[in-house]
Amino acid sequence: MVLEAKYPQFSQEEFARRYAEVRAAMHAADLSALVFYSTTGSYHEVLFLSDFITTREAFFVFPDEGEPTLFVQMYNHVPNARREARCNDVRWGGPASAAAVAANLHARKLGKSRIGLVGALSFQQYELLKRELPDAVFVDFSAQMARLRQIKSAEELVFLRKGAELSDLAIEALEREARPGISEHDLAEIVESAYLGLGGRTHIHYMGTTPMNNPNLCVPSQHQSNRLLQRGDVLITEISAHYHGYAGQILRPFAIGTPPTSAYAHLYDVALEAFERIARVVRAGATSDDILDAAEYIHQAGFTICDDLVHGFGGGYLAPVLRTRRTSARIPETFVLRENMVIVIQPNIITEDERMGVQVGEMLLVTSAGVESLHRYPMRFVQCR
Repeated sequence: MVLEAKYPQFSQEEFARRYAEVRAAMHAADLSALVFYSTTGSYHEVLFLSDFITTREAFFVFPDEGEPTLFVQMYNHVPNARREARCNDVRWGGPASAAAVAANLHARKLGKSRIGLVGALSFQQYELLKRELPDAVFVDFSAQMARLRQIKSAEELVFLRKGAELSDLAIEALEREARPGISEHDLAEIVESAYLGLGGRTHIHYMGTTPMNNPNLCVPSQHQSNRLLQRGDVLITEISAHYHGYAGQILRPFAIGTPPTSAYAHLYDVALEAFERIARVVRAGATSDDILDAAEYIHQAGFTICDDLVHGFGGGYLAPVLRTRRTSARIPETFVLRENMVIVIQPNIITEDERMGVQVGEMLLVTSAGVESLHRYPMRFVQCR
């Protein structure tokens, strides 16, 4: 891994590995090029082969032979992209980036070939590509690329450990600074201040508070409110700081000013037991059915869940994405875990009336022998002053 003075980057060897794996998958699907699309909210598609985190909107043209091209919106974002991207050809996308992509493919003599699309293109962009490339055959290649990102390299694990470390710092800061009288907005400031100065960025900070004696919240909130914390509150969290697009994820409950009530302590005990039961069955070769079997404990204990129970992570929100059998819209196809996958186990144990809940968990590496946590903050119900 190479860390430049200005921006973190992966090594040339890492990019050679990625290029080779992606081109092998392209050849297997008889594709002459891939067109990746990313936005600020979903940047992993372009990041994986360019080392550039999309700042507004970006397309990345990756041919089976030759150098790729990165198209960036907006014009004033191009100079920064040229400094960061591991790509010699970085251009402004013009008034319509999809049209610039089509022109680039025509110039490469690929306008009549099979082209894979990766990412959530809008209807308008897709229609523009079809209009500009009427003889091309477009193939949705997003799922295949997601599968390639499931197995982490040694360099990716270094970045993920850094993301986990930054996320742990945010939890430590909440333990020190969360207290009665501050607002939920203050919590967001506490979280981000813990890692922004160290080169970390925010992936998510989901947090919510409610009185433990009269709760009305079962899962962390995506947006913080102006509610003031009170003595006897519970704070439930899901924190992910990222380092160059590689985020940690840690989930802990906090009791504000008092110990947890007996009801919340029981919820936490069930959540911890669910986490440990699932963690014990996870290893390379284990299946999603093994996880779902272990998760039945939650319902046997008299509770249910609101959030996903387990999901792949690192380079996007990846498979397997699992709830329990009783809370799934449909039973998922059996998924086999492989060595060097990264997952998050995150039991969100709630009452059936959805008024009360806690969430625990963290990001873990799948090994041949089991799991290794990428976090160092202890698993506990945190008590704040």
